[in-house]
Amino acid sequence: MTRRSYTGRVLEVDLTRKSWRFRPYPGEWMQRVLCGRGFNVRMLYDDVRKGTDPLGPDNPLIVSCGLLTGTIAPASSRVHFNALSPLTGLLGSSNVGGGLGNAMRTSGLQTLILRGACDQPSYLLIDGDSIRIMDARTLWGLDAWETLVRLRNQHGNETAELFVIGPGGEKRVRYACILTDLDHAAGRTGLGAVMGAKMLKAVVISGRNRRAMDQPAYQRTAMKHYIRQIRRSSHARFFSTYGGAGYVKWADDMGILATRNYRQNRFEAVDEIDGTRLRSNVIRARGCYRCPVKCKAELRFDHPRFAGVPATRPEFEPMVNLGSKCGLADLEALVYVDNLCSRLGIDSISTGNAIAFAMDLFDRKILTIVDTGGLDLSWGNGDAMETLIRQIAARQGLGSVLALGVRRAAEIIGKGAEDLAPHVKGLELSAYHPYNIMGTALGYAVSNRGGDYNNVYASLEYGWSAEKASHEFGTPMAVDITSIFGKAPLVRRASLVNIVLDCLGLCKVPALSLIGDFDLENEAELATAVTGQPWDAGLLFQIGERIMNLERLFNIRHGARGEDDRLPRMFFSREYISGNNPAQPPDWMEPMLLEFYRVMGWDEGGCPRPETLTRLGIRPDDEPVDRVA
Repeated sequence: MTRRSYTGRVLEVDLTRKSWRFRPYPGEWMQRVLCGRGFNVRMLYDDVRKGTDPLGPDNPLIVSCGLLTGTIAPASSRVHFNALSPLTGLLGSSNVGGGLGNAMRTSGLQTLILRGACDQPSYLLIDGDSIRIMDARTLWGLDAWETLVRLRNQHGNETAELFVIGPGGEKRVRYACILTDLDHAAGRTGLGAVMGAKMLKAVVISGRNRRAMDQPAYQRTAMKHYIRQIRRSSHARFFSTYGGAGYVKWADDMGILATRNYRQNRFEAVDEIDGTRLRSNVIRARGCYRCPVKCKAELRFDHPRFAGVPATRPEFEPMVNLGSKCGLADLEALVYVDNLCSRLGIDSISTGNAIAFAMDLFDRKILTIVDTGGLDLSWGNGDAMETLIRQIAARQGLGSVLALGVRRAAEIIGKGAEDLAPHVKGLELSAYHPYNIMGTALGYAVSNRGGDYNNVYASLEYGWSAEKASHEFGTPMAVDITSIFGKAPLVRRASLVNIVLDCLGLCKVPALSLIGDFDLENEAELATAVTGQPWDAGLLFQIGERIMNLERLFNIRHGARGEDDRLPRMFFSREYISGNNPAQPPDWMEPMLLEFYRVMGWDEGGCPRPETLTRLGIRPDDEPVDRVA
């Protein structure tokens, strides 16, 4: 079995011309970029020129399974989405689990590339080799959950898998997301808006003509070894019981819980919103394809607003971004607004940040009751939050400004709002307050998709021992979360591992939160067992480094510069830091940043050095990368 035959096919659809073609996965790419995120980035680097409109027909949306997605490998559910981001203008990148990946792979589909745009609301139906562009005018305006149910009923019920957008995507909210199930979202960087601009409501993969992939017996040893390591983790039972929602109180105890638009790093009502309190509301636990953790859950509430409406348990990020970050202490209201974001198809992280930002401005009287259209945006006002979420999705009222993201909204509002907007490169920050956790602070600054934890996932800075940190990074201070020392090589390691997992199609929760080795040895063993071809950790790290540099070059082509690798000014004023004395960026951010550039082989402006590109076999941006494939 060759690597070429192991992967599925690439389906390229031109929505403008209503044409499509299947082609083999380019086998020569395998050892250079793997699959999933790597394939997507390589395609974008080749295809998307400077000046491309993120909401125009020339911006392709690329959806790819990882190398192991849909196989016998544990937690192998992940699918990666990429395009030029309408929120940041840079790399758009998001990852999702659920059942979509298995459906794609058992249908023989490795990658779907969507080009052009439909001339009316449409959806794409993939049924084996049959490809049809269907009329979606009766679906336009429905929320994401309604769309999922209607299309599943129409095309095979539980055997069909889909990804859809809600009204937020239709209205091109700059942080609209793509839903693959009630609570599985490709949430970050606004790729739902790209689908909306293509007038594409959904993609349906029919359950007919699908067959399970062959699973030879020799694979089982590697699978059992990986599962045993997941279950041996001291956090495995807790994570299975409470999901990521159960770690809100932990973040507060660590002093890293973003509260009231980062004014504070602890929340006085944290006990009221910690996800462990949702255990009595759980009616069914479930998980993604082949995942032994099963961190998802369906909930039941007696409150009238949940009557006849399914509820799903939020993950850690929305618990914080819609909870403490907005001063919201009502747990039921928090679950409701999180689920509302899913239904309307907007990213809960960016939405929570936008609301917290608006509440901060309201509290400071930069926004008045007239500016808000009568909305009382006092901290923790759940009813006002619900109204504002609906306005954002509909692009109405104050929501029409916030729908552009906090960077652009701050520019429009003015009056000092720019100093209070929590973003890096235009992407709203995630849940950890960066001042007390230096690896995450650096990760926010250098992440290629913007200010985001999950794109770096530096959990080793609080999960590893000092002895291991000394061995790997030369100092035990690397795992002191308040220290800047050793953070550059730590963040480099985390970033490369993160990329490889996205290329393999493996979930980061079991790999990085539970096993937490960050050495890719287990993943190389899995890849070897599943594909029948030899893979080793060194090669995987090299592939991760190549992809990270391609992403960096892509961003530079589209206007990113070294000065964009900075946290907002709000984190360098007395009010916004958790210590007693204000700190200036040169005191703690600049040394980490320059060291990170050094360990990455980049110059002082954050641009990959020629010798780094030569070592990785990458041509400068003025030459197509195909010449060295």
